[in-house]
This record gives sequence, structure tokens and C-alpha cells, in this order.
Amino acid sequence: MTLMQKFLGAAATLAISATASLADPAIIFDLGGKFDKSFNESAFNGATRWAEETGGSFREIELQSEAQREQALRRFAEAGNNPIVMAGFAFASSLNTVAADFPDTKFVIIDMVVDQPNVRSVVFKEHEGSYLVGVAAAKASKSGTVGFVGGMDIPLIRKFACGYVQGVKATNPDATVIQNMTGTTPAAWNDPVKGSELTKAQIAQGADVVYAAAGSTGLGVLQTAADEGIYSIGVDANQNYLHPGSVLTSMMKRVDVAVYNAFKDGPDMETGFNVLGLANGGIDYALDENNAEIFTDDIKAAVEAAKAGIIDGSIEVHDYMSDNSCPVE
Repeated sequence: MTLMQKFLGAAATLAISATASLADPAIIFDLGGKFDKSFNESAFNGATRWAEETGGSFREIELQSEAQREQALRRFAEAGNNPIVMAGFAFASSLNTVAADFPDTKFVIIDMVVDQPNVRSVVFKEHEGSYLVGVAAAKASKSGTVGFVGGMDIPLIRKFACGYVQGVKATNPDATVIQNMTGTTPAAWNDPVKGSELTKAQIAQGADVVYAAAGSTGLGVLQTAADEGIYSIGVDANQNYLHPGSVLTSMMKRVDVAVYNAFKDGPDMETGFNVLGLANGGIDYALDENNAEIFTDDIKAAVEAAKAGIIDGSIEVHDYMSDNSCPVE
């Protein structure tokens, strides 16, 4: 039985388990909803895995507007939930304020660094995984032109794009990479129609593989690629199953692992800077029954060689976030 408690003075609702204790962990999903088949859903899967393994329960909310960020954080903290996980960089400003007001509560933010003693900041080496799928794209492309569709035009998404271009160019120096961002506001994460339009425009320019790093907007990219008979590349979660035989692979950013670890560590978790990449299983590419036939042995060998090189340091992938530049375009 679930009690639905209205708060935040808006239509958003917060599901609270009838058996939950005040010390239960909590998670706040970013705009786009927890079933976006990408970033948020991966976070939800991590929380669900923890609950299933431990028999525990957690509280959650799906934001409906930007204005709810700080209010949601405060409500959970006031209720005694610990730790509180935020799925997304956009919580940084609100968290910086709220964390100082609740020093005994542990907070976890994904994709951003907040310098507070009670905050764990989880960031990923997305450039490493994007390099791998760039290698795959270049190997799979017959036209020599591939595409990238990003969501909101921010340094984090430029980081995906830069890693992707490096992987493509390392594999085929003569390749062309077409890049488009969906927008400059949070609405860019939830616009599948715009994702479809950008994909069609890239196809018109010769792209036969398109990598989407755009939240729910990417669903439009993957759908259009399938409809038009080209390959797409998914992001964050394993999206191969959405269009079997069309999604070449997915760049897996293990947000689920970050959430699972936070819930498992509980109120006594270690805070500070936490980095997940290829070497520690936080980043990878997806290979399963849905893409096994199109992800050829030749592609796999090239991607695995690149993966090994990145892990052992023989291949260095530039991190756009380090200086907001990309050595190749």
C-alpha cells in the first residue's frame, strides 16, 4: 500500500512507502521522468536493484519544473531521508545551499561537483566511452560521414561529442562528423521531434551512423535512424533493445552503479569526489543479442583494442571539461 503525499505546491507527488523509515534513502529524478529509457531510468534501476537485494525501500520524486529542485531537497532532508541522491548536474546550485543547512545528511549528486563536506560528487569519464562508440561508428560507416546529436548545449555534452570525434578520427582520419545540439535550455532533453528532425538533416548530409547524447530527445534519433535504415548509437542505459538491428551499440554510463553504491553505503558513506570510467566499470559499450549481428568481429576487435589502450594509458582521450576545447573536430 502506498500513501501519496502532495507537496511543493504543484502537481508533483511524492510516493512514500507505508513501511518506510525516516532514514530511508531518497532519489530525485531530473526533468524527463524516471522512465526516459536513458539517464533517469538508469538511476531508477540502480535504486530498484538495491531495494530488491536488501528488502529496503526508498522515497522518490520526478520533478515537473526547475522551481522544485531546492524544495524537493529540503523536504527529503527535513523528513530525515539519508542519503539523498540527485540525478543530474542541474541540482548543483540548490544542493550547495541545502547541504550547508543539513550537515548530518549525506547527499549524492551525479554529473557535477559540489564542494561540501557532506556531499559525494559522482562524475563519469564519458569521453572514454564516447571514444569507443566513435571507433565503432567509423568502422560501421560506409559513407565516411557520421553524426552526433546532443541535448542541451553545455560542456558536459561537448565532452561526449569530443570523445566521439576523437574515436572516429583515430579510426578513419578522413571521416566527417556532423554535430548538432538540440537547444540551450533544459527542454532540449525532452524533444524527440527535434531529435528526429536533426537526424533527418544529418542523413541528408550523408550520415549513416548517428550517436545521440540527448536524454529523451535521443529516442527520436533512434526511431528515425531505424525508419531511415541507418545505424544509431544509444547512450547512458543499454538502448540496443529499442530497435534491434538498428542500434549499433550504446555508450553505457553506469548511473545505476552510482545510485546503487550510494544506497548501499547508506548514511555512513564516504563523501568527496568519485570518478567512474572504463577502468572501474563505470563506463562501457553494450553488446548483446540485439546488436550481435551488426556489431561485427571487426568492429568488436577495434573497440576492444581501443578499450584496452585507454585503460592501460597508451590511448589518451582528451577531456573537454578540462579546458573546454577539443583537439579534433
